[in-house]
Amino acid sequence: MATASTEIDVGGRSVRVSNPDRVVYPATGSTPEATKLDVVSYYASVGEGITRALLHRPTTLERWPKGVYEGVKQATRTDPHGDAFYQKRIPKGAPPYVETARIAFPSGRFADEVCPTEPAVPAWAAQIGTITFHPWPVRRDDVDHPDELRIDLDPQAGTDFADAVRVAGEARRLLDELGYRGFPKTSGNRGVHIYVRIEPRWTFTDVRHAAIAFGRELERRLPGEVTTKWWKEERGEAIFVDYNQNARDRTIASAYSLRPLPGAPVSTPVTWEELPDVDPRAFNLRSVPDRVARLGDLHAEIDDVAHSLEPLLAMYERDQQQGETDMPYPPDYPKMPGEPMRVQPSRARKPATS
Repeated sequence: MATASTEIDVGGRSVRVSNPDRVVYPATGSTPEATKLDVVSYYASVGEGITRALLHRPTTLERWPKGVYEGVKQATRTDPHGDAFYQKRIPKGAPPYVETARIAFPSGRFADEVCPTEPAVPAWAAQIGTITFHPWPVRRDDVDHPDELRIDLDPQAGTDFADAVRVAGEARRLLDELGYRGFPKTSGNRGVHIYVRIEPRWTFTDVRHAAIAFGRELERRLPGEVTTKWWKEERGEAIFVDYNQNARDRTIASAYSLRPLPGAPVSTPVTWEELPDVDPRAFNLRSVPDRVARLGDLHAEIDDVAHSLEPLLAMYERDQQQGETDMPYPPDYPKMPGEPMRVQPSRARKPATS
C-alpha cells in the first residue's frame, strides 16, 4: 500500500511530502526510477547550493506534477493547457515561509513570484511537482537592474556538448581579457552556461546588449563555429550564443536544477579545468549530492565580486558605429526600440524587381 505522506527536515524546517512513493522519473537503461521523495530529498541535499542560486530572486517554477513521462503534454504560450507548465505566480496554499517578489513582464502586467529565502522553499516546491527552477537575474530589492550576465552556449543541429565546451574555452579567454570572473555549469542537457556577477546599475536592455557584444566577439574569434543569428534557418552547424536569455522575463535553469529529461540530469556547476573532460550525463539526481559532499558548491564564491558592464557596452557601441544593429527579440515581445524588422529571412518580403 502506498505511503500517504512523510516529512523530512530541511534546514531545520519540516517539509511534508505527500505520495512520496509516486514515480517522477521512470527507470531508463541502467538508471533506476526516482520517486517524489527522491526528488524532494535531492533538493534538500543540495540546499546550500540551490539556495545560493535562487536567493532573493523571483523564480518561475517548472512543474511536472504527473512526472517526467514520455507523452506528457507541456503547456505553451499558445496552448496553456498541459500536464507540465511554468508557474510564474505563487501557487495557492503555499506555506507562510514562502516569500514573494513582484515583477513586471514586457507586456506591462505584474506577478508575485516565489522568491526563495531558505532551503525549505525549493524542497516545498519539489513537493508540488517542481522539477526545474528558473530564477530572474535580479534580486527582489531591485527587480529592474540585473546583477548577473548570463552567457548561454546552445548547440545547434550538427553540434554537441564538446563543441559548446570548445567555445566555452574561448569565452573564458575573453572573460579574462575583460577582467571578469565567470562561473560555468552544465545546462543539464547539451549546452554550457556561464554566469558573471555584475553591478546592478544597468537595465535589462543594457545587459542584453552586453551579451550581444560578447557573442559577436566570439563569432569573430571562432568564425563558422559560433553564431548570434536569432533565426534558426541562419545558424547552421554552430554554437548559438542566446543573447535573449538576458532579456526581461527570460530565464535559465538554475545551478543544481533537475531537468525534465530521462535519467534526471542536473544543471551542475563545474570548474574550468574539469570542463573539457566532463560528461554532462554523469551529473544526475543520484550522483550530484555525492559530488557536492566531496567538492562543496563550486559557485560558492560567485557573489564575492560584481563587475562593470562598461567594457562590453563599449564593444556594443563600437559595433554599432561599424554598421551593426540591434538583434531581434523573442516573438512574444512587443516591438522594442531600435529593434530591426522581426521576420525570418525566408519570409521577408523581397524588393520588387523592374
